[in-house]
Amino acid sequence: MTRLLPASDPAALAEAARVLRAGGLVAFPTETVYGLGAAAFDATAVVRIFEAKRRPAFDPLIVHLAGAGELRRVVAAVPLAAERLAERFWPGPLTLVLPRLESLPDIVTSGLPSVGVRVPDHPAARALIAAAGTPVAAPSANPFGYVSPTTAAHVAELLGDAVELVLDGGPCRVGVESTIVSLLEDPPALLRPGGVPREEVEELLGCRLRVVPSSDRPQAPGQLTKHYATRTPLRLLEAGEAASAPAGRRVGLLARERAETGFAAVEVLAPDGQPRTAAARLFAALRHLDGLGLDLILAEPWPEEGLGLALMDRLRRCAAGRDD
Repeated sequence: MTRLLPASDPAALAEAARVLRAGGLVAFPTETVYGLGAAAFDATAVVRIFEAKRRPAFDPLIVHLAGAGELRRVVAAVPLAAERLAERFWPGPLTLVLPRLESLPDIVTSGLPSVGVRVPDHPAARALIAAAGTPVAAPSANPFGYVSPTTAAHVAELLGDAVELVLDGGPCRVGVESTIVSLLEDPPALLRPGGVPREEVEELLGCRLRVVPSSDRPQAPGQLTKHYATRTPLRLLEAGEAASAPAGRRVGLLARERAETGFAAVEVLAPDGQPRTAAARLFAALRHLDGLGLDLILAEPWPEEGLGLALMDRLRRCAAGRDD
């Protein structure tokens, strides 16, 4: 049975580090979502991540570091832009894609010559990586393609005995995955919007980011057309479209700021109207609606600026390929 231990307990962190060094899997909290970690240079352990998540081998993982000073442990070159971004946004929800070291196992990068790296802004995550003495490869701790977990209970429910230990650090503060920026070309490219607004990255770099479209051969996590998906069909409303429940169906509403009547269930993401509040609640709200046996979930759209860009990215991928 999966063990849940408090992330604030030094003994629990020491045990989790021991599990990682022994080739095991540990789920741990970050500021974005919970990660499913393995020692990045242990190819056999990393394979277990793909098996536990039922993740396709062509979808690369992000490597987590305890600090920016560890970059050279996994990357072959650190351009000035990477140094500036790391200084401004790390620890934090920003992943940088850089040329990888050849010694990093191919399974981590899905055979790509690059690797995504970040320093998480959660003290337990950084303490775990430091105690393990190794960079940690970690996607979100959930079955592939499903809604990402933002509590330890979500992880235990979704993965069960596939993971040896779950560190419980409470609900995730940011609630959506990291922004991914590729520095392999000039100008840099936005591979996935996330917890750091695109506008802040562009302001620091002094240039517009290229936007890379969805792909069946992703350069980084979260680029597949359908992802972050509920089992219940979800339809994203158009801007200005009124939310109304079709007759004869049990329909839930993922509302922006206020509850509407006539629905079987309603989750309000941000009573204060702030995208930051919505991001922190998004995946938990989707999971709740998905567990109610509804016929359909309707989701109200957000303006695509700041964190609203990440919210709409997740909702579009959740809704992709649905007929309802």
